[in-house]
Amino acid sequence: MEQNIFLDVLASLQKLFVAYIPAAVLGSFIGYLIGINGRVYQIFRVIFQIPHSIPPVALLPIALIVFKDIESAAVIVIFIGSLWSIIVNIAIGMRHFRRQNNNFRAAIFHTIHALKVGIWVAWFTVIAIEMLTGPKGLGFLAWESYKVGNTNDVIEAILYIGVIGFLLDQLLDFIGSVLVQMVSDRGKSL
Repeated sequence: MEQNIFLDVLASLQKLFVAYIPAAVLGSFIGYLIGINGRVYQIFRVIFQIPHSIPPVALLPIALIVFKDIESAAVIVIFIGSLWSIIVNIAIGMRHFRRQNNNFRAAIFHTIHALKVGIWVAWFTVIAIEMLTGPKGLGFLAWESYKVGNTNDVIEAILYIGVIGFLLDQLLDFIGSVLVQMVSDRGKSL
């Protein structure tokens, strides 16, 4: 397993970032636009909750029919799943920001929370899609190891999945704390 684990990690991370980064940018922008206006927020809150309620993996068969390519379908499903989560959570965060007299610390907290929820959804979706479709990635490795009865490789793949998820979460927390510190330092200097 050691020879291929690095390639599987790279395959999983590639799917994650190719889908998540555009979803984070677009979702943040749309969520911001929806969240700054109370009336628009009330209208779109219900509209976006419907697709947000569909587990992203459930969209995989449709994506495979439309794109006919596993990689493209996987990226689209991961993108859509994280996009809805980010839009909904950024919009909610913007409403809190407005209610708290445009408190930038609150905006940062809610933005980081939205990005964390989005990356969790994206990471879970990457692993699930790899288990279903293969032929590479940590999800595929865990599932194939299970099918051949190799418990050690299953556990090792799961550990890699958990460590990567943890590191992504910590990275976003770190970015959030740096931004909060920057806002706090700027507020003190004014």
